[in-house]
Amino acid sequence: MYKGIKDFSVADKRVLVRCDFNVPLDSKGNISDDFRIRQTLPTIKHLIENKAKVILMSHLGDPKGEVVPALKLNKVAEKLAEYLNISIRKSDDCIGPAVESDVSNLKAGDVLLLENLRFHKEEEAGDSEFAKKLSFLGDIYVNDAFGACHRPHASVSGVPQLLPHAAGLLLEKEIINLDKLLQNPAKPMVAVIGGKKVGTKAKFIDSISQIADFVIISGLIAKEVAEKNIQFQHPDKIISPIGKLDDLDINADSIKMFSQKLLSAKTIVWNGPFGKSEEEKYSAGTMAIATAIIQSKAFSVVGGGETVEFLTKQGMMDKFSHVSTGGGAMLSYLSGDKLPGLEAIYA
Repeated sequence: MYKGIKDFSVADKRVLVRCDFNVPLDSKGNISDDFRIRQTLPTIKHLIENKAKVILMSHLGDPKGEVVPALKLNKVAEKLAEYLNISIRKSDDCIGPAVESDVSNLKAGDVLLLENLRFHKEEEAGDSEFAKKLSFLGDIYVNDAFGACHRPHASVSGVPQLLPHAAGLLLEKEIINLDKLLQNPAKPMVAVIGGKKVGTKAKFIDSISQIADFVIISGLIAKEVAEKNIQFQHPDKIISPIGKLDDLDINADSIKMFSQKLLSAKTIVWNGPFGKSEEEKYSAGTMAIATAIIQSKAFSVVGGGETVEFLTKQGMMDKFSHVSTGGGAMLSYLSGDKLPGLEAIYA
């Protein structure tokens, strides 16, 4: 079992928090959806109220170990300042003497945001020396980045080996809600797996079909399953759209069939849109699925970047029991995989 943030006295301690501020950006470099930033605010507020010296670290995008000006965390710092109503200090790097000096100047209740971890290639490589340099900045390590827990990166699985460690409030919330799907879920249970790339979802479809009564999959996934001759343990539970599998939206017959299953469910997990939902004229199927889940009043867990963006745009986020900050991490956890970030704080 892991320790939670509330198990530690943090007054005057330097608390190094791994956040997931990997937010989508628009063409002008502005944050188009700040859901992940908002979800980690309770952890940051708890630390401020308990007089910690708060040091936040995250990645943004995929700069491949290079400094990419468009992927600096300045906009994230602005959002944090806006939501917390305090000034946020920002470092120009995430390791080194200048950063250590920034940290040494912190007073109780101050918040410092480090620069994008992925500007150093050692982060994704899980480099132990890089993890050590990060660990110099804190007395306690907190993981609040569920969305990054399936990656064995230095800030996720390396640093907690070097410092006393805890789960943040968001990470705890994620685990509690995902465990409700795995441990005696109310029946009937329906899993809804949209999007494409069966390679990343086949294991999840197979494992969740052992628990769920039905697994609804998108046309593109069903097409790939057929083309690659992928075999599942419970093919009788898997439901595909009616009609052409590569259509840009599901048809009225598919909507009716899926809605009937969802309206009778007591537990629902949903990851991935159906069709080209980012275009309004092809969003009817995804909207119908969202509406049926809400009307079912089932315990509902939703995840995946495209799904979350769709629900945000439609103003439907608060209609679900839990919206996960992790797409790949959520699928990995529910598939029974060991997540490096969780294994490290369980140790």
